[in-house]
Amino acid sequence: MAQDKESFRDSIGTITEEGKRNYIHPKKPKGKLYKYRTYVSWLLVAFLFAAPFIKINGNQFLLFNVLERKFNIFGFPFWPQDFYLLVISILTGIVFITLFTVVFGRIFCGWICPQTIFMEMVFRKIEYWIEGDRNKQIKLSKQKWNAEKIRKKGLKWSIFFLISFIIANVFLAYLIGGDVLISDILEGPAANLSTFINLVLFTLVFYFVFAWFREQVCIVVCPYGRLQGVLLDNKSINVAYDYKRGEGENGRKKFRKKENRQELGNGDCIDCMQCVNVCPTGIDIRNGTQLECVNCTACIDACDEVMIKTGFEPGLIRYASEDNIAKGEKFKFTPRIIAYSAVLSLLLSIFVVLLFLRNDVETNILRLPGQLYETKGDTISNIYTFKFINKTVNEIEDVTIRLISPEGSVTMVGGTYNVPKQELKEGTLFIKIAKDDLKKSKEKIELGVYSKGELINTTKTNFLGPKKINK
Repeated sequence: MAQDKESFRDSIGTITEEGKRNYIHPKKPKGKLYKYRTYVSWLLVAFLFAAPFIKINGNQFLLFNVLERKFNIFGFPFWPQDFYLLVISILTGIVFITLFTVVFGRIFCGWICPQTIFMEMVFRKIEYWIEGDRNKQIKLSKQKWNAEKIRKKGLKWSIFFLISFIIANVFLAYLIGGDVLISDILEGPAANLSTFINLVLFTLVFYFVFAWFREQVCIVVCPYGRLQGVLLDNKSINVAYDYKRGEGENGRKKFRKKENRQELGNGDCIDCMQCVNVCPTGIDIRNGTQLECVNCTACIDACDEVMIKTGFEPGLIRYASEDNIAKGEKFKFTPRIIAYSAVLSLLLSIFVVLLFLRNDVETNILRLPGQLYETKGDTISNIYTFKFINKTVNEIEDVTIRLISPEGSVTMVGGTYNVPKQELKEGTLFIKIAKDDLKKSKEKIELGVYSKGELINTTKTNFLGPKKINK
């Protein structure tokens, strides 16, 4: 019997017993929580569309240009030399999601994840508008291809493709930059073929995801659903069914007027199936926590509506922990939550400190590979390559490099340099140091980078000379 009760875990709602795709047609949700989710979604959609075009001090608010290795996070530019900051920020994000999941379960998926927001609040709403609610959608899917079905499906798929194209443009703006995207669009596909090809590919991917693959992204592809199985415990707050109240002593029973359910020993659940019909992943929340559940709260609104109509108290399905339902325990901070919070605080502190200690300009000076030192009378000369990175939003003019210690001279090939904002400048230079000032055959020297005579950065490198003979 116990095995039969758990048999639902051996399959998923989007796949039939024959292994074919089972399309989910959830009932149109409504209720207090759905209204709140809608408001949150509007804000997040507006943010997602605006972020690649917002600038702070000339920097794009969010930029993830992997090919050119340029990253902007909240207006702060990150270069390959800042990789350690990127790693710490990623680790911080992972620990935050872990902590959030331990406390609130998979609420991120239902309320914040872009996949859920676009699927439920954009594409699904268009589907309801064109094809109608659950029953009408099922009827339309089963009927033969007549004029009505061609018209509705054609209109829906056309709008889906158009929205996928718009999303692809925004997504590409995150990767190559909002200004670059607008410039490429104005110049036309012929002048920017690679951008156009990427745009078409992204459009097809998004169209495939939202028109066909849909909730399977959350169930099959996204690892977060499986991750929550490791992170959740009996104290984690989830969308949960109060089985003690819902089942009673003798289980569920269909509602009948003027019937005393308490005397019959039945629970408050009247087996109306509204929580199942409204679920976007096709599960029965009454079976307990499942990896398919994205905590979208649609079942809470549906159940509360039924409870109110039948005269029962709302909250049969609600945000609650297993211990809250089974034992009536309230939420408490566990040692695991405290440990995750401490690690998160430490990572955030390290990240903030390193962020403020980061230089706006950075110089790397390295000896030219394969080149030996050159002796010219009483001086030793070495040839170097340098890279100067300007992370600021202003051009740095008249850049020169001088020796700080020991004494010597620096000759930059090409003279002084102007480094444009957020650009990298490369060049070659010669360093000459008197033999008598060299104490070892390989000596550490310090150089200063100057702009208009003002020191803006320092760096160190190695200087090779003749081997000293101890007398």
